[in-house]
Amino acid sequence: MRIDILTLFPEMFAPLQTSLLGKAQDKNALEINLINIRDFSKDKHKKCDDYTFGGGNGMLMTPQPIYDAITSIKGYKRAYKIYMSPKGITYNQEKAKTLSQKKHIIILCGHYEGIDERIIDLLIDEEISIGDYVLTGGEIPAMAVVDSLSRYIDGVLGDINSTEDESFSNGLLEYPQYTRPQEFMGLKVPDVLVSGDHQKVDQWRKEQSIKITKKRRPELIGEGK
Repeated sequence: MRIDILTLFPEMFAPLQTSLLGKAQDKNALEINLINIRDFSKDKHKKCDDYTFGGGNGMLMTPQPIYDAITSIKGYKRAYKIYMSPKGITYNQEKAKTLSQKKHIIILCGHYEGIDERIIDLLIDEEISIGDYVLTGGEIPAMAVVDSLSRYIDGVLGDINSTEDESFSNGLLEYPQYTRPQEFMGLKVPDVLVSGDHQKVDQWRKEQSIKITKKRRPELIGEGK
């Protein structure tokens, strides 16, 4: 997969070069390109924002640098173009899985009070939000999207099947997990997990997932509405 990220602050994306994502790029399982929107500004000071028509607080990103940045990308017409926006659809695990099937994604990070609506009308396929709150820009949301969808790409995780039991993968939160030592600070690993009975272990994990989901996120299983 190829992911192009358009931003005013490419230096914020250093985490994408570390850990599993960094290794995936080294193995060419994933390609991530950072594009500085300021490089496409025709303003002599590389300005990319201006006041909004109709008044209002704050500045808005102007359309020309964004338009030129996106259209400079090879294959942009076929790419799936996303704008990280608090008024977009709420991101979830199913969306991560869906996006992981795309061959080429372009992610636009807004800043200030957002972007000129005409960019959305002309170029954007989907607006995505990572939650009902507002951040200073789209960079952190973009990193969250890239990190989550990349886990479904072959070659990123050591074992692609490890995504199957994670939280939200089956509509439930993940069950508790334990490792050595078997006893720590007076707390013991549940007996069923060291019993060797895989059927009982599977049943215990399912029961725990349901219990935790009912307590913390009842809406996921149709309760607490």
